[in-house]
Amino acid sequence: MAKTAAQRQAQYRARRPFADSGEGERRLNLWIGTRLELALTRLARHYCVPKREIVERLIAAEDERIANDIVLDSPEWEAYFRTAPLRSNATEPG
Repeated sequence: MAKTAAQRQAQYRARRPFADSGEGERRLNLWIGTRLELALTRLARHYCVPKREIVERLIAAEDERIANDIVLDSPEWEAYFRTAPLRSNATEPG
């Protein structure tokens, strides 16, 4: 018997955490300002890549910049790389 579209989608989503050679992927669902979404669209069009790749590039570059400025095994390192969940009242980066 053929699977419904909902069944195929559920199976696809169940595989995503283990995709990309076992490293997995995480779903990101958020709202951003219209001005920023338009900028994201322009950047993706400019570089001829999907919006996802632009977001990934920006995150990777900023994470690398911060990590390179922190002394290994310092309290700052521990604070930055801790696995505890973020507080819900955390402020926006400035």
